[in-house]
Amino acid sequence: MSKPRPLVAIGLLGPTLDAGRDQKRWNRWRPTVGLHQQDDLAITRFEMLHQRRFDALAEGIADDIRQVSPGTTVKHRHIEFTDPWDFQDVYGALWGFAAGYPWKPDEEDYLVHITTGTHVAQICLFLLTESRHFPARIVQTQPGSKRGPGDRANPGEGQGTIGGAHAIIDLDLSKYDKLASRFAEERQAGAAVLTAGIPTRNPAFAQLIARVEQVAAATRAPILLGGPTGAGKTVLARRIYELKKARNLVDGPFVELNCATVRGDAAGSALFGHRKGAFTGAMNDRDGLLKRADHGVLFLDEIGELGLDEQAMLLRAVEDKIFLPLGADKPVLSDFQLIAGSNRDLREAVATGCFREDLLARIDLWTFTLPGLAQRRQDIEPNLDYELERFARDHGRRVTLNREARELFLAFAVAPDSPWNANFRDLGSAVTRMATLAVSGRIDEAQVQEEITRLRSQWRPRVEAADPVVEVLGARAEVLDHFDHVQLAEVIRVCRRSRSMSDAGRTLFAVSRLARKTANDADRLQKYLARFDLAWEDVQGG
Repeated sequence: MSKPRPLVAIGLLGPTLDAGRDQKRWNRWRPTVGLHQQDDLAITRFEMLHQRRFDALAEGIADDIRQVSPGTTVKHRHIEFTDPWDFQDVYGALWGFAAGYPWKPDEEDYLVHITTGTHVAQICLFLLTESRHFPARIVQTQPGSKRGPGDRANPGEGQGTIGGAHAIIDLDLSKYDKLASRFAEERQAGAAVLTAGIPTRNPAFAQLIARVEQVAAATRAPILLGGPTGAGKTVLARRIYELKKARNLVDGPFVELNCATVRGDAAGSALFGHRKGAFTGAMNDRDGLLKRADHGVLFLDEIGELGLDEQAMLLRAVEDKIFLPLGADKPVLSDFQLIAGSNRDLREAVATGCFREDLLARIDLWTFTLPGLAQRRQDIEPNLDYELERFARDHGRRVTLNREARELFLAFAVAPDSPWNANFRDLGSAVTRMATLAVSGRIDEAQVQEEITRLRSQWRPRVEAADPVVEVLGARAEVLDHFDHVQLAEVIRVCRRSRSMSDAGRTLFAVSRLARKTANDADRLQKYLARFDLAWEDVQGG
């Protein structure tokens, strides 16, 4: 039979409850002494935490502990705090003790006594134990009836003694089967909310959704959703909001904007609002979407399409919860959670100067890239059923597929050569078309085959974009080395999306210009183009 491990108890000295000097002290309950009068607690060592000004009382309590429990070694541990009701002060002192204590959880068992001290101290001990700074269980004691001095409980007296009773609580919630099952059910319910109740058969996507659920429930930090167009970023953003709303984590609205639909003053006004007269057409004051999303969730899809000025204003709003409407001289407060969506590589956009690096760093804390439908072919069948149900809700008419039609469509849908370019938008549109044409309420093989032909035609490879070097140089492009051809093509692309030669130069020489004492980006770009007998006007069009 293995030898039991040493049991170490840690507790605060109670200057009021533990006090007492004469013989009458044995006639009342004292929590720290009573802890050592429990028949079934063989405490090997007691770490008594107290301030230096209570050294005399601590020595007296240590002597009494030795009387009732001779086998217990008492260690004095000094901790200092000015105000026992100041949470920061007390927590800091206890945290410092925990950080410096030589824990040996593989060799010893630990109890934290939370009966003594102010309520603030007890809360701090609880939190530090729950966070595993104290790798221990909680022990709570309470008074019992009187008995003789110095005695441990007599046979048959049990816990009805001056030593009182005790209860031990293990804060490792994973050990409580019912609680663990409830947590698991809550996570599953959260995942069901995020997937609109559509079961996923794709292990990687199931893992991604589980992590999204965990993050959505735990933080209000920005979330970045990546993935191709039609992968479901907008739907997932709204589902994240619904999950947070159901758990009382937000009480504001869900507000969304596709940033590709606004430019210039319209973008600034839509996001931040404006004051009357801020620009031509600003006839009245307007609250922007950031203000409307106060205490809620703001979803900005295609965030990479925002202008640099709007990006700078958004960064301040995310970091400081404050922004300035167009034409205003007084800032506005709004506490919202940002969810951003993008089908572009924002790091590449940073490299080309189209997206602010500091904004990306701020919104890239939690990034989830949604796979396209072609990467989730196992989920096509349940999503097919979901789209049929959605059609029934939207049109008030239920439509089904006969067995042969269903098999034909699924065989086509999961085939490797079906790219699903627009992802779930393609699937939803296909189901809507077939269901609309199913006058009898049942989709047959002919209708499925018609839709397959249509989708295949829609997915034909697109003609590659024209080569910008050939457009500019014509036949001269044939005598260029491949290296020069590729480099010049990228330079032309940057020039075409830049407002001026200086703007293009800043993008092209963003790194090397930092090492120069003077930066003349336009001159460097002009000299580069001259190598090919080109001028700014030659590459600006197209």
